[in-house]
Order: sequence, then C-alpha cells, then structure tokens
Amino acid sequence: MGKSISFDIAALILLVILLISLFARKMTDGISNRLFMIIVAVSIVATCFDIASVALDNAHGGNESLLYTMNVGYLMTHYLSAPLHFLFVISLTDTWHKLRRHIGLQFVMLLPLLVTEAAFVANAGNGLMFSVANGYERGPMFWLIYVTTIFYIVYDAIYIFIYRKTMSCRKILAISAVIPIGLMAMVVQMIFPAFLVEMFFGAVSLLIVSISIQRPEDYIDSFTKLMKYSAYASDLRRDFYNEKHVTVIMLNIGNYQTIQQMLGFDSATKLLMEIADKIRGVNKRMHGYAEMYYLDNCRFRMVFYGRNRARAQEIAEALNEELKRETDFNGLNISLMPYIVLADCPEEITSFRMLMSFGADFHTRYPYTGRIMRAGEVIDQRKMSIRDNIDAIIDRALEQKSFEVFYQPIYSVAQNRFVSAEALIRLNDPEYGFISPEELIVAAEQNGTIHRIGEYVFETVCRFISGDDFKKLGLDYIEVNLSVAQIMNGDLPENYLKIMERYNVAPDKINLEITETAAAYAQKVMADNLEKLTKAGIKFSLDDYGTGYSNMQRVIQLPLKIIKLDKSFVSEGNTQKVWIFLKNTVKMLKDMDMEIVVEGVETQEMLDAFSDMQCDFIQGYFFSKPIPQKEFVAFISNANNG
Repeated sequence: MGKSISFDIAALILLVILLISLFARKMTDGISNRLFMIIVAVSIVATCFDIASVALDNAHGGNESLLYTMNVGYLMTHYLSAPLHFLFVISLTDTWHKLRRHIGLQFVMLLPLLVTEAAFVANAGNGLMFSVANGYERGPMFWLIYVTTIFYIVYDAIYIFIYRKTMSCRKILAISAVIPIGLMAMVVQMIFPAFLVEMFFGAVSLLIVSISIQRPEDYIDSFTKLMKYSAYASDLRRDFYNEKHVTVIMLNIGNYQTIQQMLGFDSATKLLMEIADKIRGVNKRMHGYAEMYYLDNCRFRMVFYGRNRARAQEIAEALNEELKRETDFNGLNISLMPYIVLADCPEEITSFRMLMSFGADFHTRYPYTGRIMRAGEVIDQRKMSIRDNIDAIIDRALEQKSFEVFYQPIYSVAQNRFVSAEALIRLNDPEYGFISPEELIVAAEQNGTIHRIGEYVFETVCRFISGDDFKKLGLDYIEVNLSVAQIMNGDLPENYLKIMERYNVAPDKINLEITETAAAYAQKVMADNLEKLTKAGIKFSLDDYGTGYSNMQRVIQLPLKIIKLDKSFVSEGNTQKVWIFLKNTVKMLKDMDMEIVVEGVETQEMLDAFSDMQCDFIQGYFFSKPIPQKEFVAFISNANNG
C-alpha cells in the first residue's frame, strides 16, 4: 500500500491561503510578521517536496536521484520549522538583545540543527538517515530528527514560561498550542507511516497562530493605520520588563480638542490622518525605522531601538518643523501646537508606569514653546516616582495608619470667634516625605482607594467630635470633603451613617463639602446620596465656587447651606471687575439664604474687605494653616478664650 498525499494536499491549500491572507492583511512589517511569513513559506516548500517525493516513491522504478533529492529537500526544510518557531517565540518576547549577549546560548541553540543538517548532507554516502534504493526507507539514525525537534520543543516551552510576562494569555496559548499539535503529529506519523499528517498538523497550528496573534484589527488603528494604544502599552511594558533601551518621541497636539470642536468629527479625523501621514513621511524620508503608534486624542509615539536611537533627535526636530507649518484645511488656516518630548528609557524615564503617566498629559503641564523638550530636563523625578508608586504608597499608609488628619480653623465674622474647621488629609511617607494632597487625592481616585481614605478621614473626625476635647471647644461642626468618586458611591450614606452611630455623633456636627466638579454631575446616584444624607440631618457646602465647572441651575437644585468662594477670587480680587463680580455674587447668594465662606485669606486687608462685604466666615493662613489635632485644640482654646 502506497503512502497517501491527501493530508499534504490539504496542508498545501491551507498554507497558500494563509500566505495570501498575510499579504492581504498587510502582515508584512516587523520581525515577528516576517518570521511568520518565512515559517509559512518554508512549510509550503516542505509540503511540495513531500508531495513530490511520495508521488515518485509510489510510482516505483522512477528516477532514484530525483527521489533522493526530493526527500532530502523535504526533510531539511520540514525540520527547519522547529528552530524557526523558536525564533518566532524570541521575536514575540522581544528578547533578541539578550540572546545576542550570550554566545554560548547561541551555540547551544544552533548545534542540534547543524548536526542534523550535516547528517542529511552526509547521508548520500552512508544512508544512516534514509535510503531510496528499494523505495524510501528510514535509516538507523533517523531518530536524530525527532531528538532535534523535541529539543526545540522543550526549549520553546522553557522560554515561553520564563518570559510569560512579556505576552498576553492569548499569545501564550496560541504559540504553546504548536507544541502538543507537533508532538501529536510526530507520534501519529511514527505509528502510521502511510498517513502523512505532519505537514497538515503543522498548517493547522500556523492557522491557530495567525487567527490568535497575527490580528491587525487588534493593534492597528483603523483611521491612522498606525499601531494603536494597546500595542504601544504591550510593547513598551515588554521593553521595560526585558531591560531594553529605547528612545521614544512623544507627540501630543495641544490644541486638538479646540480644532475638533471647530471642524467637527469627520474633518478632525481627516486632519488626524494627515498628521499620521506626515509622521510616516518624516520617518521614511529620514530612514528612522521607528515603530509608530497612535494612542488617542491626537497623541502619537515613535519608538526607536538599537542604533536607530541616535536618529531620534534629528527626526524629532524635522517632525516639529513639519507640524508647525500652517495648514490650509477645508478653507481654514489650521495651526497645530505640537508638544514633543524626547525620552530615553530607562535612562530618563525609569519605568513603564512613569512613561504612561507622564505621556498622558504633559502638554497640559508645560507652556508651549515650539521647541523639543527632553524628558530628563522637564520631569520632576520625585513627583513622577510618586505617581509611579502611588498605589504602594497608599496601601502602605493605610496598613501602617500613617495618614493624619489636619484641621484648618474657620472664623465667624458675626460671632468674632472660630466656630468650625475643615478636616484635611495629610501624608508623610517614610520614603518620599510629605506628599501633596493634590497628588494623593487624584491618584487615590484613579486606583479606587479614595473610598478607604475617605472613610478613614470621616471616622477620625467622628472620633474627634465624640471626645472631650472637641466638646470643650464649643465648635459648631467639622467640614469633611467628598470627592467625585465618593459622592458617586451608592454605599456612601449607609457607611457614613454607621460610623456616626458608632461614635454617637449628631448630624449637625458634620458638614460635607462637595466640589464644583462633583456638582456638575447630574447623576441619579449622587442625587440619591445627597437626599439620604440630607434627610439624616447632615448639611452640605459647595467648595471651590467660581472655578467654572457648575452652572447656577445645579447650585439651586442641590441641598446646599454654605458656599465657599474659591481662593482665586481672593488672589485676583485687586481689580475693579473682580470686586464688582464678588459683591454681586455675595448679594445673590445671601438673598438665596446661603452662608458664605471665603477661602485663602492671608492679610488683614483681605479680612476687612470680605467682612465689610458681609461674608459669614473666613478661612485662610491669616488665622492658621491646617494643623494637627493637638495643635488645633490648643489654638482654638487660646483664640476663643482670649
């Protein structure tokens, strides 16, 4: 009975379709894509050799020399698949730079392949691998092929395990699937030599890889045709993990939101595509060989590896000049504001999180100069390190209870005494020292720990109110801040009321502050929370009034008793227009039966001016900065009794 080539023909059809699809989907750029194409092409050649050799063998009495050539061609190309697959794994983990540093490892990798290929070359004289004199027959050393293949399969498995953190679960499963499929094919082929299933099983495994990994829609942006955010995050995370040195050009168009509002979505998208074309053009013209990405909101990235890093500065300058030119777009003269930062990683930006955190909004934190910025010159390493490690910092503070609640006194103009205070969170970290509340709260909102921090502050305040020190001070209430994330938490009323009940704190001793940012949200959860807490007897105040986020209709609708004028009014209150605005604002709020707190008062002149304006309460450094509980108790006792 002759061997069947049915599986080989099926494999050939599958592989040809797969190769065509790679070109159709433009999966031709990058080392991984090119290696995968080579593997598919080699498999096609091997399948053709196998079909030809089997056809000649089944014909009996054919050209022995040609039969021998076809078998050598098949075996030498087919068993290249295992080492090529290993190279593909290296490319997916992006560890070429590590392999280049280990000459011994390179030798160990190549040795089995070289020995096997040398055995094929020598086979013509000794027939140890196979012979065709009486039809195709395996020789006594044929097992060497299987040993070589198993060697690379084992090496594959070890390598995938060691560098598993550089790949997604889907990639790991896809490339790992090749291993059991390959072993199964070998076993079936050994047991049933007449059924040539190895090439078909190999084609199926390549199809699995193509479907699972070679997916352009997963990492190519549909508009710009550049790699998208997910690819950038995956690649750069892998680069930092592998300790790979790269240079990144970070480009954020600072005025894109304004341009988008002016042009509309469709025209703004066309402009976005033009910017992407310009980036591609500069990269190609100057032979930059950069990996190019589009993240979102007109943020682009170019990443340079190896010797190409030296070209980054020159390319950044050319790109900057290209983008600064005024563009005639749909009859409008469009001037872009390209913020460009050049960053060497990990020399200037030391971690993946720091890179992503800095890149998100650097265009909002620095004035536009039109010049290229270097990351090492503009980054505050301490602040970036705090932002990079804020999760661990907050967890450590909560575990070690190193948060401290400070209190800033609030003065009543009518009573000529201090009647309340605002509770403020403070943190002195053992590694970073004092961390500003702005950094702390923003980070806590982003990682979800704001709820734990908020409850910690609220419980600390309730414990203070329930103690004898507070009762002796004769204060009316303590103000506690609520962030946007807290006010949107459906469990907020229940949790806070339970804490108050535990410490036997009366509702009129608590005043909850919400910011104008929170007031701008017309969410049902927020409305329900305010209603429940208001019914329980807790009063609310609006902080930062005048910063421009909320509208008067929302202010009227909310159950507010106190309005706190933002301290920017105090610092800018030396102009006639500001004073006119302030006087009319105060009158309007007073007519609405609301009490007014002025924040940021630092001089006697400011105090007198706002007192004459009939503002109710004054808060600021003129009286006291926020101070720890013990100092606060002593301050209020002395000030009110004096």
